[in-house]
Amino acid sequence: MDAKKGNIFEVLNSDRQFIIPVYQRIYSWEISQCKKLWQDIVDMQKKGRVGHFVGSIVNIAEQVMPTGVQKYMIIDGQQRMATLTILLVALRDYVAENQDSATLNSNMITDKYLKNTYQQGDDNYKLLLTKADRDTLIELIDKIPNANKDSKKIIDNYDFFKSKIESKELEPSQIYEAVGKLQLVNITLDRSIDDPQLIFESLNSTGMDLSQSDLIRNHILMGLDNEVQTRVYDRIWHPMEKMFGYDKQSDLMDKFFRDYLTFKNARIPNQNKVYDEFQLYHKNSIFSTVDEFCGDVFQKANFYTNIVFAKSEYPELNALFSEVKTLQMDVIYPFFIKVYSDFAENKITVTDFVAIVKMCISYIVRRAICGIPTNSLNKTFATLKNSIKADDYLNSIKLAFVTMDSYKAFPTNIDFSISLALKDIYNMRIRNYILGKMESHQNKSPIIVSNYTIEHIMPQNPNLSMEWKSCLGEDLYKEVRTKYLHTIGNLTLTAYNPEMSDRSFNEKLNMVGGFKESGLRLNSFLIHQTTWNKDLILERADILCNLCKDIWEYPYIDEDVIAAYEDTKKEKSVYTLASYEYLNDFTKKLYEMFDKRVMNISPDIKKEFKKLYIAYKAETNFVDVVIQKSRLRLSINMKFNDVIDLKGICRDVTALGRWGNGDIEIAFDNIDQIDDIMDIVEQSYNKQLD
Repeated sequence: MDAKKGNIFEVLNSDRQFIIPVYQRIYSWEISQCKKLWQDIVDMQKKGRVGHFVGSIVNIAEQVMPTGVQKYMIIDGQQRMATLTILLVALRDYVAENQDSATLNSNMITDKYLKNTYQQGDDNYKLLLTKADRDTLIELIDKIPNANKDSKKIIDNYDFFKSKIESKELEPSQIYEAVGKLQLVNITLDRSIDDPQLIFESLNSTGMDLSQSDLIRNHILMGLDNEVQTRVYDRIWHPMEKMFGYDKQSDLMDKFFRDYLTFKNARIPNQNKVYDEFQLYHKNSIFSTVDEFCGDVFQKANFYTNIVFAKSEYPELNALFSEVKTLQMDVIYPFFIKVYSDFAENKITVTDFVAIVKMCISYIVRRAICGIPTNSLNKTFATLKNSIKADDYLNSIKLAFVTMDSYKAFPTNIDFSISLALKDIYNMRIRNYILGKMESHQNKSPIIVSNYTIEHIMPQNPNLSMEWKSCLGEDLYKEVRTKYLHTIGNLTLTAYNPEMSDRSFNEKLNMVGGFKESGLRLNSFLIHQTTWNKDLILERADILCNLCKDIWEYPYIDEDVIAAYEDTKKEKSVYTLASYEYLNDFTKKLYEMFDKRVMNISPDIKKEFKKLYIAYKAETNFVDVVIQKSRLRLSINMKFNDVIDLKGICRDVTALGRWGNGDIEIAFDNIDQIDDIMDIVEQSYNKQLD
């Protein structure tokens, strides 16, 4: 490792090229960060300071070539280096365009700090960004009109610096001098000695501002040789990143990877531990090559973005995906990845897919109306895939929903109607969605809700007119207003909210653009009334509740199917591997490896699936397996003092109550442990034969 203190001019002013490898994130500095850099430059220059430290650049020197430029792969510092380059481009362009900047030579800036003048192709440039940003920066450097706009942050930051230079807060020569005073440490690693991956992760642990998806990309790509790295990035990873857009790419990709792991493992990783969980999943995944692994991630990302951006090839699905986004219930996405995967494999039809999405929306809306807390929904949807039966896909999901109880329950029609009639709909976040769905249900020309506002039929103003007090009852109007003002029976849609205001019911009914002229379904009951009061509010609420039961349906499932389910529950002795709640791709892989090794010990070994564990027997149980969320817990039927445990993997649980038999416990959470574990298991097996 070679570390040298210097400045950006010293780093760039020679025949060398700095390359941002494909595994690095896209250029991400915001205007706010550029403002801070600019202010540091202005303060330093105006106060006469001799320098200002801006950080370090960590790079790996590539093999020295007898001709051409010396190349360095940057593993830290690309953001500040790219930003300083953008500032130099803006300064050069201002100098070239303005005669009053004759003290600086624009060509000198290009030749010394932006380009390797006598080189060709990509070697012509001092800095090469990742594929997503490369063309934009090159076109700015080459002064190509209408530069590539794909990398909006590069263009925005160039425009910002250009405007600051044009403001003449500092003269161009002062800006150039100030940039030369910016101090940095240039650290060059020796590939034969230093481990770039370990150094990168060390830098991140000390505060490097990388997202979870940035870390995951680096983890996948950094360890590959250049040819494989480029192929995987060009064919899989970069096309996948483009699915997520540009400006908010990292945020959405972070969510995707968390949901991807939830889908795979049927458990939700901690938001700040997604990278750690992904590393473990990748290490123990069922895929044999990096192309297969990344191909699976790419496929699920395609499904995910189709859902999030409502851009599948099926309009009915897209309409429902848009509803899910409106409801802001991202907890559904892991389950939808599963269903979308099965749909892509032709395990279900598009009609089934639509029915499943509608069911999930109904579940969420009904629970919101009934005031059931949402904090359990993430776990509900994370594990819902475990209820799917391949031979009766749709019914198995319906059955899972209707048999949920307690805090997971799917509200029945009775519970839903009672809550909806009295619910304060007006102050719900999803009020427009609810009213819009009621108005547009089974309507070939659905309305655009944003063109309307919510109208209280009985006015919100507490100072009701005498006419309204008479309608509602002189002695009852305060009570009616308090109890029913914001309920579904008293709410409608109108394009004339300001005109209606506190007018009487008859005026609202007959005015231009009033209820009679609106043509809205929500007003169909109103146009037959001559007054408005508590009884009519409740009568209308009852009509609308029946409509809502049709929109957000309770799952219908044949009684015979439910009865068969209940019979199956009673057959306590029938268990299979699929019976265990925490079985997921990872724990299944661990189990299958363990099972194969144990069963190969002897043909006399018997295996039994119990309710809570799996037993392996010779004379009696010699090892039991409990499948947990992220590991297998093995119970070894030996006395702790009898075991020979050279690796220290056994735990004494003699005094602890556990499912399974034996006084020894082993946690199996990594495929690399299998040989050490089998040494202990075989000791237990042999002990029974003694």
